[in-house]
Amino acid sequence: MISLRPKVGELVFQLYGRTLHPELFEIRGTRSIDRGSYTATISITTAGHLVTWRRDGLTLTEVATSGIQPLPQKRRLLSHRIAGERSDRMECRGGASYQTCFQLESVQQEVFWAFQQELVEAGSKRGLLHRFESGGRVALGALSWIDVETRPRSLIIQAFHTFPDDMAIVKSQSVFESP
Repeated sequence: MISLRPKVGELVFQLYGRTLHPELFEIRGTRSIDRGSYTATISITTAGHLVTWRRDGLTLTEVATSGIQPLPQKRRLLSHRIAGERSDRMECRGGASYQTCFQLESVQQEVFWAFQQELVEAGSKRGLLHRFESGGRVALGALSWIDVETRPRSLIIQAFHTFPDDMAIVKSQSVFESP
């Protein structure tokens, strides 16, 4: 099955104070983490990614997806269109915190293909990598790579999603911290 990326102009970055059902997304790869003080599930989806972090009854779910994807409004804490660069921070109950920064970058064709090759090399060594099939307009398909760094009280997620039809790259870094 060929899975195509949405248009880069449709993308949104959201945070929920609840889980989102995986059935809402076309998941292409998943990794689960259990550090004792927290657990996390990190997934690559056709539009971006889905991260669910849990600690002592607190659940935070970060999603980078298409704005036309029907998602619930209930307990949505943040919602930003992915355009330019943006940072946000949230203090949560029990002393936990969440912070993120993300950006959409349009680049020249040579830079795009070089960056995509760097992602393939990094993804072959660590993290979670998915190569999408070509949408037809360009010979090579999109990539998603998520690098995960776990520490006893924090989870750091760096995600990179490429959009060949638009020569665009979505980059994000998020930190989920326990007190």
